[in-house]
Amino acid sequence: MDSHVVLTSAHWTYLCGVVAIIATLVLRANVVLPAVIATFATVLVYSGHLSSAFEAVFFAPLTAARELFNIFLVISLMTALLNALKQINADVRMVQPFRSIMVNGHVGFFVLGFVSYVLSLFFWPTPAVPLIAGILLPAAIYAGVPPLGAALCIGIAGLGTALSSDYVIKVAPGISAKAAAVPMPAVADKALLLSLITGGVAFTIAYLRIRSQIQKPNVAHLERWEATQVTANSVVSHAPARHARIRRGKPQHASVGDGGRAGHAAPVITAPRDLLTPSQERWSKCFAILVPLAFAAIVAFMVLPHVVPGFKGASGNAAAALVGGVSALLMVAVATARDYRSACKNVADHVTEGFLFSFRAMSSVLPIAGFFFIGVAGTAAPILGLAPGVAAPGLLADLVKAGEQYIPHNQFFVSYGILFAGMVTGIDGSGFAGLPLTGALAGALGRAVGFDVSTLAAIGQMGSVWTGKTLTAWSALAAVASFARVPVLQAVRYLLLPVVAGLVVSTFIAIIVW
Repeated sequence: MDSHVVLTSAHWTYLCGVVAIIATLVLRANVVLPAVIATFATVLVYSGHLSSAFEAVFFAPLTAARELFNIFLVISLMTALLNALKQINADVRMVQPFRSIMVNGHVGFFVLGFVSYVLSLFFWPTPAVPLIAGILLPAAIYAGVPPLGAALCIGIAGLGTALSSDYVIKVAPGISAKAAAVPMPAVADKALLLSLITGGVAFTIAYLRIRSQIQKPNVAHLERWEATQVTANSVVSHAPARHARIRRGKPQHASVGDGGRAGHAAPVITAPRDLLTPSQERWSKCFAILVPLAFAAIVAFMVLPHVVPGFKGASGNAAAALVGGVSALLMVAVATARDYRSACKNVADHVTEGFLFSFRAMSSVLPIAGFFFIGVAGTAAPILGLAPGVAAPGLLADLVKAGEQYIPHNQFFVSYGILFAGMVTGIDGSGFAGLPLTGALAGALGRAVGFDVSTLAAIGQMGSVWTGKTLTAWSALAAVASFARVPVLQAVRYLLLPVVAGLVVSTFIAIIVW
């Protein structure tokens, strides 16, 4: 592989911007300011025109908005549905059946992780996360899982462990294997094992970090969570619950699932009958059943192509669109059932509230993502102000290629060098964009040092996907954090140690075993 790359002043300026943003993130400060300055400086150095640099400050977040709007839209529609369900108290009724499974927050944490892994393995996280958020996330919050813990759980299990192996759909190992010129099954099998090791280490560390925050089951957790509003970096409001939805039952034996103690009345979830008409009560019970069934039908529709030959089904962006469309129509149905005379106004209000929530949670991510998109050839052109048809430079890929020659040619340094290269290419947020590069590096370096190429390709795949999906605030992690109602940058900070530790351990095991 020809790794000779001429680095220009624009490359070095971009690299300084990346380092500044990472340092700011580690220091727990908001990274919008360094992202905007780095965008301006990079384009100014690249183009040499002050006007182009000023325009880039506008075009960078605009480009990011185009790339990420599907996430905004899904968050908005799911939030609108949840707000509509709250109006008839169907959200509380909906999570009641899961009390028998999520008997406490500890069990809820692991159940949430297992379901996130399975759904994401088959459908990818984009359509899987809204499904999880619609049903299991409120149940986990009720069981006592802290919102941050839920975000870490879904991020590690779904975005990280499942997607980094991509063992069912096999897009990621296919790209890695093709670039490395090795058989795809060899990369897929090794990636599966490495993803489970990485995920196991990360999941364990994350659980130990939030274990002390897990509380006993209580509907008050759900009330507080629903009232929370967040931005990308902080919680902006934590309004009190709109009304109590707990009544005291007769004294009964203590159980963790009931959240009570022996000799004391245990909280029982009920819909406040004095606030709902008999008709609304009936609709509340109806939608508490209908909404989970609708999501279960979507899951079945996505599973059928794997078991019924020739069945088209839906996957990827189509599956995410299906989830969003069904959520929107369910929201309309709930609003109409609650009060058909005010349905037009209520639907509009729910949609507005949904978009306000998603933009409040994610808007500050756009300038950050816009800066990183300057380094990706596929998204840099409009930010740099290039004419149509003019190829954009791949600043990020060039930096990785240039660094290859400084990796000592032995198995240990090559393995961790490929891991680092994957992590660097993953910061664009896609996770998959860097796979051709890491695969090609694995092929070149692996054959040079006599190390198994498929193993190196799998290591590079781990670094790229895990970083792109769990350590970047402008990836699908933004949706996870928004649904969990936690600041996405806080989620990134809490994921940094578990994910990096998992990647270091899994790479070391790969060196020893293969």
